[in-house]
Amino acid sequence: MRALPSPLLAVTDRHGHTRPLAETVQAILDGGGRWIWFRDRDLEPEARLRLGEAVAGRVRMAGGFLTVGGDVALARALGADGVHLGGGSGPEAIAAARDAMGAGALIGVSAHAPQEIAQAAAAGADYVTLSPIFPTASKPGYGPALGPEGIAAARRAGLPVVALGGVGSDSVAECRRAGAAAVAIMGGLMRASDPAMATKALLKAWPTAQVVSE
Repeated sequence: MRALPSPLLAVTDRHGHTRPLAETVQAILDGGGRWIWFRDRDLEPEARLRLGEAVAGRVRMAGGFLTVGGDVALARALGADGVHLGGGSGPEAIAAARDAMGAGALIGVSAHAPQEIAQAAAAGADYVTLSPIFPTASKPGYGPALGPEGIAAARRAGLPVVALGGVGSDSVAECRRAGAAAVAIMGGLMRASDPAMATKALLKAWPTAQVVSE
């Protein structure tokens, strides 16, 4: 099972705060965050490229790890370390992403049910995000919250599971105890008045939980 870059995956959303997204990303990096998922997929390609360049520059300067959501060509243009594909991405899509990005790239896939993780594993993904773990306004269309028991069931498929959806500093430890390899946070970081402090709180909460036995 491949190791993930960090127990915290920060997911970007430029709508989360009035400050420029690159400044929010910089604050997360200043707080100890090292894995950034550049999302913001609602932008036109040229605008997304420009924003991605600003984000990638900050991540690179900090020695961080950049994942780009859903666009292999953009990931390559930004010199990203990985790409995150949508749910249902099969072997062909994952193989194409790996061929384009290189053998060392980290390929992730979105999942919304434990059974989807076995499919992603068989298709050659390196990890999955599983959501929603807890109720969240940003994931209203993906059914009821899966809870920590969903993480526990999902990890049996043999891929690292990144818990996504409604996770905060008060529930990070619970996710880890259930078997999550990392947690992904969007709103709690993007909307924070002080993203650096929010990042530190999330990272501090991670080691407090006893890791489940394999």
